[in-house]
This record gives sequence, structure tokens and C-alpha cells, in this order.
Amino acid sequence: MSQQRMAFRAIEVGDGSDGRWAAHTQALWPATEGWMTEEGRTAEGAARARRMFEAHMPELVRVLDRLADQLDRPGGEAFLTLATIKPFFSGCTQIGGNGTLLRNYDFDPADCEGTIVSSHFLRPVIGMQDAGWGLLDGMNDAGLAVSLTFGGRFVHGPGFAILIVLRYLLETCETVDEAIGKLRTIPVAIPQNVTLVDRERAATVFVGPDIPLSETPDACAANHQHLPVPDEQERFSRTQERLRAIRAAGTDVAAMLKPPLYQSAYAEGLGTVYTALYEPSEGRVTYHWPDESWEQSFDGFAPGLRTVSFGRSG
Repeated sequence: MSQQRMAFRAIEVGDGSDGRWAAHTQALWPATEGWMTEEGRTAEGAARARRMFEAHMPELVRVLDRLADQLDRPGGEAFLTLATIKPFFSGCTQIGGNGTLLRNYDFDPADCEGTIVSSHFLRPVIGMQDAGWGLLDGMNDAGLAVSLTFGGRFVHGPGFAILIVLRYLLETCETVDEAIGKLRTIPVAIPQNVTLVDRERAATVFVGPDIPLSETPDACAANHQHLPVPDEQERFSRTQERLRAIRAAGTDVAAMLKPPLYQSAYAEGLGTVYTALYEPSEGRVTYHWPDESWEQSFDGFAPGLRTVSFGRSG
């Protein structure tokens, strides 16, 4: 397997009003604008997305307006609702326990933004950003951490990309129970598994456009929800194998950096791009790759750029 190389950056954007967030996002706009659905590009679709955002994430409406004004792009507001985004499917494995959240993010490196963002839209949040201001994983200053995996079923319905839902939870919630309560009321466009950790508890829940929220027996997830998993899906994703492996390993970074949890199918969008260990009660996250790591925290956030290697040679 050939090694991959990718640039990761860490940026501070404050409340999004001073141009730092806009400069970063406008540079990415040509690549991300194509993620919008055709409906989202219409006036009617944009209006529906706005109404949905106002109904389900009212606390973030003023932030949406602030960012859309800064972005100043046609369709920018509709895009930033993340209610007009084409469905995307990824890999990933994650587990919560003992006050920590550990996850592997598996995707096509070419389509991964690779931006660690420290923001203060409503409250301090640090996370791995995607789609403007959505989050693949993150934590807030209250000691709550969240991350996502794809739920493994290729269905799609009205709702939000899970990226903005994770942002909303971190901006407005302080505990796992509070976040799960809000998740019950938010429409999510595709099946997703969300793992949540605070000082007292860890949980994984299944959400999707065709199921009510359900909590799993333990706080870990790969890329399926309800059994059985079709044989073809298991051969492709090894989701059950990975779930068994992470249950056995627990929150062990070394295990995450080795097969079967560490994946190498980059061409199929299932290669491990980074490993993140969140310690939300300490306000700290460490991103890991096979040969290096990068720690960030609320007390010591360090903007910068690193080009890292991942995958394994030989």
C-alpha cells in the first residue's frame, strides 16, 4: 500500500465576523459549492432550508446570518444550512468511555478538508471542520465531545447533514443527555451513528431519516446500525469486524493505528485519514497519525500547518 500525504491546518476563527473564517471558506468554495443539491440552488429550496434551520436550530440563526454575510456567495446561506447537501457516505470507527472519545475518520483524503478549527460562535468549540462550519468531531468548553460514523444504510430523506447537527449540539449542549434530547427532534438526512461523551457518561445513538433515535448498549460504533449486515457490505466495509475489534481494545490509540481498525482502502473512500482522541473534561484533543501527533486545547490552541503521512508502506 502506498503512503498518503496530506496537509492539515489549524485555524482560529473567533465568532466568524472578522474575516478569518470567510477567507478560509471562500478559498474552499469552488470545491464545496458542488455539494449542493439542485433543489437547494432554487429560491424555493433555499427558503425551505432556511425555514428548517430556523425551526430546528434557532440558537444558531444569528450565527448563520453572520457567516453567510461574510461568505457573500450566491447560494451561500442555503449551503451553510447544510440542509441542501448531497448525501455522502464514509467509513469510521469510534468509542467513548472513561471520559474520552476516540475515533478513526475513514474517507477519501482528496475530499477531506483537514482543518482543525477553534471557534467561539456561541461558546468555545474545537473540532475537525467540514462543509463550511460543520464538524466531523469536536468538543466544547463544557466538557462535551461528539463524533460521527455513517450508519451503513443507503437511504436519504429530508433533513440536515450530520455535520451541522454536531456543530449545533456542541454550541448549545453541556451534557450527553441534553444532546441526545435535542437529537431526538432534529431530522437527519442519512443514517448516522453519533457517539457522545461528557464527564459522567458516554453513549452512542443511531439516527436517520427512516428510524427513531435509538441508543446502543455500549458507546461504540462502526458502519452499521441494525443487524444483520449483508455479506457484501461486510466484505466491503468490515464493519462488524471493526466493531468487535474496538469493543475488545477500548479507548486504545495504539489499536486504532493498526488493522483492522486502521483501514487502507483509500481509493474506495475507506482509508483512515486521522485518529482523534478527545479528552473533553481536560479541554484537550490529540490527532494521531502513524508517525506523529498534534495536540490542541482550549488553553493552548496553536494555529499552524502540518503535512503528515498516513497509510502504511510495504
